[in-house]
Amino acid sequence: MTVVPSQSPAPGTDGDTGGPAAVPAARAAAAPGPGGGPAPVPASSSRRFLARAALVTAALSIAGSLLGLVRDQSLARLFGAGSDTDAFLVAWTVPEIAATLLIEDGLAIALIPAFSMALARRARGGPGDPVRALVAATLPRLCLALAATAALAAAAAPFLVRVLAPGLPDPGLAVDCTRLTAVSLLAFGLAGYCSAALRAHRSFTAPGAIYVAYNTGIIAVMFLLGGAWGVRAAAAGVAVGGCLMVLVQLPSLWRQLASRTPAVEGAAGDAPERPVRFALIAAVLLFALCRQSQVLVERFLASSLPSGAISHLNYAQKVAQIPMTLSLMVCTVTFPVVARALADGDTARARDRVERDLVLSACVVLTGMGAVIACAPQMIELLFQRGAFTADDTGATSDVMRVYALGLLGQTLVGALVRSYFSAGRPSWYPLAVMCAGITATSVIGAVAVRPWGVAGIAAANAFGITVTAVLLLTGLRTSRRGGPRAVSLRVRPVLAALGRPVLAAAAATAAGAFAAGRFASPAAGLAAGVLSVAVVFAALSLALGVQGSASAVRSVRTVTRRLTHGRSR
Repeated sequence: MTVVPSQSPAPGTDGDTGGPAAVPAARAAAAPGPGGGPAPVPASSSRRFLARAALVTAALSIAGSLLGLVRDQSLARLFGAGSDTDAFLVAWTVPEIAATLLIEDGLAIALIPAFSMALARRARGGPGDPVRALVAATLPRLCLALAATAALAAAAAPFLVRVLAPGLPDPGLAVDCTRLTAVSLLAFGLAGYCSAALRAHRSFTAPGAIYVAYNTGIIAVMFLLGGAWGVRAAAAGVAVGGCLMVLVQLPSLWRQLASRTPAVEGAAGDAPERPVRFALIAAVLLFALCRQSQVLVERFLASSLPSGAISHLNYAQKVAQIPMTLSLMVCTVTFPVVARALADGDTARARDRVERDLVLSACVVLTGMGAVIACAPQMIELLFQRGAFTADDTGATSDVMRVYALGLLGQTLVGALVRSYFSAGRPSWYPLAVMCAGITATSVIGAVAVRPWGVAGIAAANAFGITVTAVLLLTGLRTSRRGGPRAVSLRVRPVLAALGRPVLAAAAATAAGAFAAGRFASPAAGLAAGVLSVAVVFAALSLALGVQGSASAVRSVRTVTRRLTHGRSR
């Protein structure tokens, strides 16, 4: 399914939850307004487009996250939280870094603006197809580079394991797993390329389904081969899942490339043609690599702790990151909108969109953070405490998860803010510099805190370092500093004031959720009571404090509820 609205709003008509919609240029030209220009249309069309796109992305993100939990449950049940699982998790560091570089924060940030400009030139007409020309110029080179990198990673597996986890009890097992997962480097790169191209075309279903396919592949291979291969089956599943991520997107991408119908609104004026610059790709990938090096720091420090420490940190992160993943789906949907607004020179619309997204993403992640902190023991017990995963593992993991969750707001803000630096398709080295500052803080604090506090000290260092990065990124987007004609600049003080209100609501909601969860002996009942209390208290306080968008969200929920009651859908 490709989510495409029937109309496009005029510039400046963006509503509280809307953005620019997509419409073929020919259709836009067919409806002239006063003075011969395009006729203005209601912003409701834009809001409906983003609402449908967000709904599709949210549903698939939730499905992928749930399958990710099933994957982690299966890993814990089949292999526990011992030295074998630690060896696999060290090997899994390579695919985790690759996913960030090639799917989530790297290629998408670099390629979506490039595809947006190509689509704008296609909409203006003329000879040739700029989109196919962009694919022909970039995809073959990318495939060669990825294949060479995958081969190098497999050959250098012993060195990688020694660097990542020098204290690992069984480095040979980790080397085998690293070689199996190296295949995912090529698969992830192709999956990220397809996702960027499809999202620029306003097609969100296939990109949203990639983690459903990925986790399905890992789970299937673990159960099919786990008895014979042991934890190596999980590493093979990573390779199989990566290939499925590509296959699930190929039909949609082929249809988009085979079509010459413009997939974005109107022309982008006289925007010059800009190829994908090496400096832009380097800036984006180095930032993503530096951000992902948090995982390297954590596992390096945890490798000196008793067996199971890396596993406890991994399970805690996987559960705690679910709210962050859901919150960033807003930016996933609207990033092509911001890139296109900048391509059209409409920086005010891009700024308003980014500021609304920051507050909305913060509300989503703070609600989830409150639930994670309030109900951590109940969550871990229900999800993992079975088979080789013991009650002691539950206690250790839940303690780490509560500390790690303190950095979720910073993680979300970093993911949302960095897109503003690269959405105009130009390189910027400031994000890399501030990310290095955050990693330095994480490393120093982690090295000091790991001896007295163990894994919890590592998690605290992570939360502090990423929060420092978020503050510096937001400061760098001040209006007085970002004055370029095609750059996003934010009104930092109003943004901070808008973020402060949901933070206060989240603090009170977390306390209420912890109190409610502790009233029940059953983990299921405690989890239900805690999560419900967090949600109700956060929503009530958000309305009372006047959190931006809270009233609109309530109206939207009422509208959806009314439609469901009458059995209708639009």
